[in-house]
Amino acid sequence: MAYELVERRVEVGNLEIGMFVCRLDRPWDGTPYPLQGIEIGSPEDIEGLAQWCEFVYVDAQRQLVADTRLQSLRKRIQSGNRFQRAVVYADTATFEEEAPRAREAFDNATQSIEKIMQDIADTGVISPEDVDRAVRPLVESILRSSDAFFWIDALRRRASYIYNHAIGCSALAASFGRHMGFAEETIVSMAAGGLLLDVGKSQLPPELLARQGPLEYDEMMLVRTHVAEGMDILDQSAMLDSEVRDMVRTHHERFDGSGYPDGLAGTAIPLAGRMAAIIDTYHAMCSSRPYAVALSRHQALRRIYSARESEFQGELVEQFQACLGVYPTGSLVELNSGEVAIVMVQNQSRRLQPKVVILTDRGKSPTADFIVVDLIAESGEDRREVIRTLPVGAYGIDPADYFLS
Repeated sequence: MAYELVERRVEVGNLEIGMFVCRLDRPWDGTPYPLQGIEIGSPEDIEGLAQWCEFVYVDAQRQLVADTRLQSLRKRIQSGNRFQRAVVYADTATFEEEAPRAREAFDNATQSIEKIMQDIADTGVISPEDVDRAVRPLVESILRSSDAFFWIDALRRRASYIYNHAIGCSALAASFGRHMGFAEETIVSMAAGGLLLDVGKSQLPPELLARQGPLEYDEMMLVRTHVAEGMDILDQSAMLDSEVRDMVRTHHERFDGSGYPDGLAGTAIPLAGRMAAIIDTYHAMCSSRPYAVALSRHQALRRIYSARESEFQGELVEQFQACLGVYPTGSLVELNSGEVAIVMVQNQSRRLQPKVVILTDRGKSPTADFIVVDLIAESGEDRREVIRTLPVGAYGIDPADYFLS
């Protein structure tokens, strides 16, 4: 059925996944894009358009479909459960106001996960109350500010991968839950699940987890038992929260049925497990591990996106990308000036123009003073722009050397 085309002008930095570009601010000839238009399917599509255009026109009718995609996803998830309720969250604290509280929440989570792991070593069980005390301040911080906790997390000193992964997945679960509009108590449950995803690895030989290079088949099968070991710890600890259990049990299942331990596929995997699979994989790829170098946050998002509708549910991948933005908070980036910076705060109206802290001069030498630059406020021929993301440790830069002792 035909409909009347209704165009809406949009700055390229304001484009979102799901929009359909029907006209450019220049002729189609000479660009790599088809005359039929472009559906924005990934952050890379937005980046590509930014090389050619300052603004474009989107089909408002198709945008209506995109705007309702998240709402439709919420409606189709299992009715009658804790994920059905929709809440619209907005930052209630500025970045500057929340940063000290985010640091306290991070320190609290770090101390709590250390206690939890020690309790497992001593008694084989954990306290549900300790888990709640670990994640609730974290959730409250993320609900007040979408950036502050991730800024603190990006600047932390690197400790044990297991501790880093636990806190990182907990924070990502809280942020993803906020983006999806879940009720606060559901988000707390998801954050707890994220914290405990790999709790079963505490039962594996440490030398196996620290192994450089690929594992033998038998060793890989042993590593996979961490899911069952984790469930056993939850059983022994009377951890009855269904979202926590679903996340621990199914975070290695894959949408196409290729995962483990049960080879579940599609919606046979609980929603919390489908979300946990994305969170767990993304954070692992962003982390340095004995057998793999860390990817940049942007590279990790691209890998996740390339596995949509195979390993991960496509709609959830789109929402995860929308949650984190094109350049997630804490990303190391290079500017067109040659300077290296770290993303500090997202600009929700223009995700390609975040607020950054400049760490080096044009020659990549560390600066004596750190300059905070809001890229959205830059203008003129010398305006700074992000030209690429950088992997962790690029140019020998560790942000923790600059900000935290």
